[in-house]
Amino acid sequence: MKVLVTGANGMLARATIAHCKAIGDEVIALTRRELDISDRTAVFSFFEENEFDAVINCAAYTDVDGSETDVERCYAANVLGVENLALAARKHDRIFLTVSTDYVFDGTKSGFYTQRDTPNPQGVYAKSKLEGEIRARNTYARSIIVRSGWIYGEGGNNFLSVLPKLLQGGKPVKAINDLFGTPTFAVDLAKRMRELLELDLPLIFHVVNKSEGANYAEFARKVCKVAGLDENLIEEVPASSLKRPAPRPRNSKLSCLFSERLGLEPLRHWEEALKQFVQQAKTAV
Repeated sequence: MKVLVTGANGMLARATIAHCKAIGDEVIALTRRELDISDRTAVFSFFEENEFDAVINCAAYTDVDGSETDVERCYAANVLGVENLALAARKHDRIFLTVSTDYVFDGTKSGFYTQRDTPNPQGVYAKSKLEGEIRARNTYARSIIVRSGWIYGEGGNNFLSVLPKLLQGGKPVKAINDLFGTPTFAVDLAKRMRELLELDLPLIFHVVNKSEGANYAEFARKVCKVAGLDENLIEEVPASSLKRPAPRPRNSKLSCLFSERLGLEPLRHWEEALKQFVQQAKTAV
């Protein structure tokens, strides 16, 4: 398969590119500089001039707090960009997959969110991602939506991704103990997204590593346990203490209604995936 991956500099895109190449795909990997998906003319021109079978859209504005003030840039990438890709994919009959977020839910539910639950995004970022989902599905019936959350991996700059290096360096960290999610390794998410291209079913999928759910402090302590590091470096704090501009869902644990019914095996447990990530982080030091 020949696959276009947008947002090629991002953590998830890099994992996706590596996996697709490893299984023999031909990959066109484009950074924002090479293709700004919010530029409809540029998107349509690229689709006109290049042949490929499928698109995995990893391009996004992901600064959750920055979105509260940088609304225009956030919506340009997360809404207009998704719509532009969907329009072009429809015109040229390409498989289209775009990545959304657990933040589309408000976090008031106590259990796992499935596709039966009604989204109720709270912050600008979350609202933009839901609107992107809506634009994709309304524009192109063939669109595949992948919701995930708490994604971490090599080259990521979010808390979960940088945590092993911080702890290995002996730096104390504050870890939130009252927000819960389903940690997801970018490598495993990338593999599942590629499988979904093969299925070519226009559904919303929740893709996360197998989990009972965890908070950030539990994730941090598991990193220490796996890597043999000092748990005293971790200070547990409530989310309110960080005084961040954007609201976060208290609980954003995800579970999928469709995957196993369609013959897709559950992703490995998040603690198993974490062992691989921590080992990679050790090697990189």
